[in-house]
Amino acid sequence: MANRVLVAGVGMTPFATPRKSETYDVLANKAVTAAIADAGVAYSAVEQAYAGYVYGDSTSGQFVLYQVGMSGIPVVNVNNNCSTGSTALWLARQAIESGAADCVLAVGFEQMRPGALEMQWTDRPSPFVRFDEVITAATNADPGPLAPRYFGAAGQQYADRYGMDPSVFAKISVKARRHAANNPYAVFRDQVTEREVLDSPHIYGPLTRLQCCPPTCGAAAAILVSEQYARAHGLRTEVAIAAQAMTTDTEASFSGDMMSLVGYDMARAAADQVYQAAGVDPRDVRVVELHDCFTTNELLSYEALRLTDEGTAEKFIADGDNTYGGRVVTNPSGGLLSKGHPLGATGLAQCAELNWQLRGEAGPRQVDGASVALQHNIGLGGAAVVTLYEKVR
Repeated sequence: MANRVLVAGVGMTPFATPRKSETYDVLANKAVTAAIADAGVAYSAVEQAYAGYVYGDSTSGQFVLYQVGMSGIPVVNVNNNCSTGSTALWLARQAIESGAADCVLAVGFEQMRPGALEMQWTDRPSPFVRFDEVITAATNADPGPLAPRYFGAAGQQYADRYGMDPSVFAKISVKARRHAANNPYAVFRDQVTEREVLDSPHIYGPLTRLQCCPPTCGAAAAILVSEQYARAHGLRTEVAIAAQAMTTDTEASFSGDMMSLVGYDMARAAADQVYQAAGVDPRDVRVVELHDCFTTNELLSYEALRLTDEGTAEKFIADGDNTYGGRVVTNPSGGLLSKGHPLGATGLAQCAELNWQLRGEAGPRQVDGASVALQHNIGLGGAAVVTLYEKVR
């Protein structure tokens, strides 16, 4: 029988823009130290570590962790684009669940540069060749910034399909800032209006600057343990991983449908696996941290994750069902749009937020009545990781 996996401790740093950030090793050290302290274990108790980052040289994970302790444990470096942090978490969970280890660390960190994401290796084939072929054929658009081009086109397709005014996307930015105002870890905590969002510089399709997540630096970490280990050592037992799934692209991603291209189908498949494994109805979820790299993707994710029926996201937003007082609070942290998106750290920052929520430690961001919490982290290229956490009774 698989071991039950508990989240014994979490930690993260405040996120910052590249010009104001400390270096990745300092950030990661702080996040790991915080997670270890939160768990109440010594670093010497950690049997394996998975270190996630996108922009950095090989073995950056070792460099970071050697500053915490040189215990000789396996350190695995992970790069899965924007889902890197959750991929590290997925690997750590597997190690515990399989019985290979009882105490495992997952850490994600990123020291990003200002500006839009760019390919780092221009002397070899890009992993996005097929993606570019699909979007060029479908939109006949000149190449634009990599990520906004994909997600802007997907959002426009949704608006056209369901007859929605693209200005609806701006409401998501307003909501993100409102939530982030209560999060000391968030980059952007000042409030904005819909008009300010729409009047900010145009980026691509329906997207304006205030509808795009900023390049961000930061780190987050989690200590996972088996339930037996936690109880034997008097560790936290409040939160368990009820179910988790990772999916990658199928041929449907390259069918010409822009929503599929940016991971709608991957997210749907992973979410369905998780709901089935945990025996949870999506309508029972009260708090979600989902991958709002752009406002368009948050809206698409409402439906991909079955938080609302297909074609109903506009009403879901208009009725306030995506925020406090509604049916499910989406991104109480402020999400990627306002908290920030250091690629390697994002999945573990989502993990930290949801653990605080289920423990009742989220302060003014607290969502009342949540017994399960859903996490959605997606990376183009591609990988989707969906995780369901539950209170341990």
